[in-house]
Amino acid sequence: MTSGERVLPKSVELMWGLEQPGGRGPKRGLSLDQILEAAITVGDAEGYAALSMNRVARELGFTAMSLYRYVDSKATLVEMVLDRVVGLPPEIEPGGSWRVGLTVWARTEYEVLGRHPWTLDIPLGSPPLGPNNMAWLETGLGTMRDLPVPEGVKLQLVMNMSLYVMGRRRMARDIAAGVDSDADFTEPLRQLLDPQRFPALLSALANRAFDEEDIDWDAADFEFGLERLLDGFESFLRRFDR
Repeated sequence: MTSGERVLPKSVELMWGLEQPGGRGPKRGLSLDQILEAAITVGDAEGYAALSMNRVARELGFTAMSLYRYVDSKATLVEMVLDRVVGLPPEIEPGGSWRVGLTVWARTEYEVLGRHPWTLDIPLGSPPLGPNNMAWLETGLGTMRDLPVPEGVKLQLVMNMSLYVMGRRRMARDIAAGVDSDADFTEPLRQLLDPQRFPALLSALANRAFDEEDIDWDAADFEFGLERLLDGFESFLRRFDR
């Protein structure tokens, strides 16, 4: 290896098939797929904080040392799990409206994250580089394939869309876990808020802006924000048509 060469992370080598797992020592009836599925099972049941090499090993009925033949660290395991849980992106027909395509892309990502919300707690030390995450990025960029826009701008738009989706899904999860859905804070807030300091908020309360019981606030908040974000994208992209 030359001094300028960069070594790929172990997780990337494994995910892209550049290295075969479990190549050292005798086979003991364990596979990388089993390890990843066990890690997802632990995460779904107990959350990201519970995920460790020892905990996954116990789930499989093996020792942690057995796992190290396949993955060299928890960091490698987590990066591979993160790629596995996102799966493949939606199929979006080429040549259609970029806005329709990106809407499908964002809605699907929102649904996928909702199946394993604990993955939102995984710290991202670097961009996900697995094949599934790359497929998502390819599909997102593909929705804007025909736009006369610099490639760097397309990438920024797709990445900002994904950040919006993750943020909305994280907030929906945290609110659902921490708030009593039957609680009504309207009257206590009215008494607490100073009209001179919070006139707009008191106006919203007086006009029952928070009382739309027929609205699924989880979905409605996401869809409303998604449409406004796309409105902004559309307005921004018009400058490239001139």
